[in-house]
Amino acid sequence: MTHSIRARAILLDMDGTLVDSTAVVERLWLRWSEAHGLDPRRVLEVIHGRQGHQSMAILLPDRDHAINLAENAEMLATETADVEGVVEIPGAAALLVALQDAPHAIVTSADVALMTARMHAAGLTAPAMTVTAESVSASKPDPEGFLLGARMLGIEPADCVVFEDSEAGVQAGLAAGMRVIGVGAHAHAHGATFVVDDLTHVQVRTAQDGIELTLR
Repeated sequence: MTHSIRARAILLDMDGTLVDSTAVVERLWLRWSEAHGLDPRRVLEVIHGRQGHQSMAILLPDRDHAINLAENAEMLATETADVEGVVEIPGAAALLVALQDAPHAIVTSADVALMTARMHAAGLTAPAMTVTAESVSASKPDPEGFLLGARMLGIEPADCVVFEDSEAGVQAGLAAGMRVIGVGAHAHAHGATFVVDDLTHVQVRTAQDGIELTLR
């Protein structure tokens, strides 16, 4: 089925949406889960889409959050140095090129260093406008990041379309009052407004009055 969507701005998650970093994310977090004696299946259910310290707070609710922040800083440094297996989600480069003259931004739970490392590893160029972990006080599924992205672009939330893959990210986009295009077959279960298998199923046409997305 083909869908046509009008928007004035596009907000793009990174991990799982523009870059496939599943291999390194799960490798490092499974190592972390083993060190803390946690069920690896539960860890993998929680970590995607959230900032690391928030995932730790959910998985270890009785632990001092200062420890989570310190361990998350170590995790971010390790993730930034380890980009083995990080590749482009099919269609990501073409989508970014198609959007280059339209209002768009990345909204990611990664920090600037990690975003830069993974985008470079995948052969992608980040847009000029980005919302990273340093930009917000609350992690997805809180809508703060997407609402900030809309404000930075000067576009009302209802006129923004979000591309996301994780449950936390989809929830954040919907909570921001935005339509959400889920990326990947698993996104069907997260309640996204629309779903595509990957970004090769997205066509973009830009004009002075906005952006037209065609999903196939």
